[in-house]
Amino acid sequence: MSEETHEAPAGGSAPSRRALLGWGGAGLALGATAAGVGVAAARSDDGGRTTAADSGAAVPFHGAHQAGIATAVQDRLHFAAFDVTTKDRAELVALLKEWTRAAERMTAGHAVGDGAYGGLPEAPPDDTGEALGLKPSRLTLTIGFGPSLFAKDRFGLEGRRPGALVDLPKFPGDNLDKARSGGDLCVQACADDPQVAVHAIRNLARIGMGRTAIRWSQLGFGKTSSTTPDAQTPRNMLGFKDGTRNISGTDTATLGRHVWVGEGDGPDWMTGGSYLVARRIRMHIETWDRAPLQEQEDVFGRDKGEGAPVGKAKERDEPFLKAMLPTAHVRLAHPDSNDGAMILRRGYSFTDGTDGLGRLDAGLFFLAYQRDTRKAFVPLQRRLAAHDALNEYIQHVGSAHFAVPPGVRDKDDWWGRALFS
Repeated sequence: MSEETHEAPAGGSAPSRRALLGWGGAGLALGATAAGVGVAAARSDDGGRTTAADSGAAVPFHGAHQAGIATAVQDRLHFAAFDVTTKDRAELVALLKEWTRAAERMTAGHAVGDGAYGGLPEAPPDDTGEALGLKPSRLTLTIGFGPSLFAKDRFGLEGRRPGALVDLPKFPGDNLDKARSGGDLCVQACADDPQVAVHAIRNLARIGMGRTAIRWSQLGFGKTSSTTPDAQTPRNMLGFKDGTRNISGTDTATLGRHVWVGEGDGPDWMTGGSYLVARRIRMHIETWDRAPLQEQEDVFGRDKGEGAPVGKAKERDEPFLKAMLPTAHVRLAHPDSNDGAMILRRGYSFTDGTDGLGRLDAGLFFLAYQRDTRKAFVPLQRRLAAHDALNEYIQHVGSAHFAVPPGVRDKDDWWGRALFS
């Protein structure tokens, strides 16, 4: 959880055959109607920052990069990892095309297919309906492909796996739950309305029924980092500002150096994409809440109020690392301590009930995007796992790694097209 280095036609129609059969078939054209609301799309050149955060407008779906990475971070998350249950490559390709068409509609504020009502009474609706009347809420949907999708004798992709899509090593202190780790596919749904995000994942899961199954999922709230440095830095569940030095979504040069896969970095199908590490980090907040304030500030290397580094007055003052304890989180995670390595983070807090022992199951769902995981997250996490004083209060309990392809260029493109071409 390194905060320092990681520092987005109304109307009716006659009942369609698709309404009778459900949302199925490869490459189906978009329905001519939508039960959703009209939207005012945000400008595509600023990642949806100009008016979207205040208006609930749509973030453009098409582009060179997938939305939901450098996009201004939304307030809510529903993240889902899927197992692909079909053994048929053609069925998987058809699913990705169907998901893409559904994602185009949902991110624009429209219902899937012919909508939640108005079709044949004898057939299930194309859309589940719980987002009817809601704004697009800056919904972004971002897809990734896990290492297991490239396994031999599955879909003929074993020779297409990028070298950077490594099996993550076991780090000291990891206590990973297999039921909350891995996955063939992932979809990250971010929005400012939790119902909009949940609706998106629910409908993709419904469309994929018989071909995919949700392996695990995570709801998140209270973004713990921002890609808009002019905005207030969010706080994590430990009460500290998190992601002060996160990469700005408008800093194209830094994004190009540290986030987007460049030409020659690996297989051509990943150029313009990124690599995502997802880690579910349990926080022992009851223990933390009994720690003295000075100890808490020493653990992070920043003061709790302003967020200023040790010996400085303001949050964004350049930290003097040697003034911090050698085990301070900021000191260990800073780019100067990691050969300049940086990642872009989109973390969210979570609280998932209790653990049966009277303690909250709460913490950080850590999402880190980078150009090459081998050169960013892996060495950074090795350093933190070995030395970070924060380890007394946290434990990594879920983990996954995904190759996130470039964006969908236009209406004829689809998620993963270059991979399967």
